Amino acid sequence: MSQGQPPKPHMDKYFDPEPITIGEVLETAAVSVGDAPIESSDADAIQAAERRASCGDEGESGGLGDTAQAAASFNATAAQNVHKINISDVLTNAASKLPHDKAVTCEDAEAVKGAELRGRLETVVRPGGVADTMSKAAEVNLQD
Repeated sequence: MSQGQPPKPHMDKYFDPEPITIGEVLETAAVSVGDAPIESSDADAIQAAERRASCGDEGESGGLGDTAQAAASFNATAAQNVHKINISDVLTNAASKLPHDKAVTCEDAEAVKGAELRGRLETVVRPGGVADTMSKAAEVNLQD
């Protein structure tokens, strides 16, 4: 830098964002695709995300993953969409329901994507769903 140029302000001095957490991702999915009935692939992604948040420990019994699996099982037998349990019914305030939470990594995003894809007939994740949002959060966290 030359003598005549003023120093550039550092954005991190004024704005230092925290990394996006798995709990925040789940809550974002509750908003973005919340009206959609929860399917087994969604439940698989939620279980994987919960497991990743707890650093590989099995999710607690009755946690988000178990609730999502029960909802998906119920929805598989429900005759009409009006009677089905939506994603938002399970994921609203998800961060407060997780016993542990952590920043999303690329490894977390790949694990959740794999879990969701194993349960889907399509070869792409649900747009705005858990795996899609995890991938975007991991990208943002890499930039920080």
